[in-house]
Amino acid sequence: MIVIACPGQGSQTPGFLQPWLEDSASRTFLGEASERIGIDLIAHGTESDADTIRDTSVAQPLIVAASLLAWRALGARTGLESVGVAGHSVGEFAAAAAAGVLDESDALALVGTRGRAMAEAAALTETGMAAVVGGTENDVLEQIAANGLTAANRNGGGQIVAAGDLPGLEALGENAPRGARVIPLQVAGAFHTEYMASAVPVLAEAAQSVQISTPIRRLWTNADGSLVDDGARYLELLVSQIANPVRWDACMASFQANGITGLIELTPAGALTGIAKRGLRGVPTVAVKTPEDLDAAVAMIADASTSSEQ
Repeated sequence: MIVIACPGQGSQTPGFLQPWLEDSASRTFLGEASERIGIDLIAHGTESDADTIRDTSVAQPLIVAASLLAWRALGARTGLESVGVAGHSVGEFAAAAAAGVLDESDALALVGTRGRAMAEAAALTETGMAAVVGGTENDVLEQIAANGLTAANRNGGGQIVAAGDLPGLEALGENAPRGARVIPLQVAGAFHTEYMASAVPVLAEAAQSVQISTPIRRLWTNADGSLVDDGARYLELLVSQIANPVRWDACMASFQANGITGLIELTPAGALTGIAKRGLRGVPTVAVKTPEDLDAAVAMIADASTSSEQ
């Protein structure tokens, strides 16, 4: 089984969409998506600097649109009927579209709303996030809690992301858990914590106007790593996810329980395949950063299909 993974916020880098725009269909898709959400995704994906695309209201739709762009390109070259899909944080919206729960237009519209609402929530209090890499899980969780922070992303592979106020993050960095490093993240707020509570009803109201369908592919949730077969339930989880921790570690455990044989990360790729090298040891990965990486992704899916037929 191949899992297609859609990355979350922080995976974007300046100019990362440039290689994709050589394809006219990709440029058209991004242009239409830009009109749908009122943000110039082409400019932000090619010209904007790191600070500009770090803005939550820009980063979230930019990342989701990029993942859907890569999903379309991959689907144009190979069958995707047998793959499973999962997203990390905002990447769950791209996964929802890939699984058929939402159409692409609604997924992008909701992400636009989500990004604006979370940016407004982040502006209320100065907060941030930091990755804690290494150490033992219990020690890391205890130290995070001792500094008044939340384990907002439990990513597996020896990485837990702490979130909360800046003094707490500074204290964590000054007294890191034994055997661990604390790395500040370039994000605009304490996502997936109570600091984002004001954004939840905003997204919930917007979600009432979209059409929901049953997933047509295996679809995992960040809430607890389980498979979700009800579209309405998945949308509920997308809304509550804003202020609740991401359990990517549980997702990876579920991938393994369901027989994963390869993981393909969509654009802007790299973060989740990096975690997989530690959390899914021995499972081949492909990071689709540019159109040139599609060859390896197509080959992985073809190999999996051949193996299943034997």
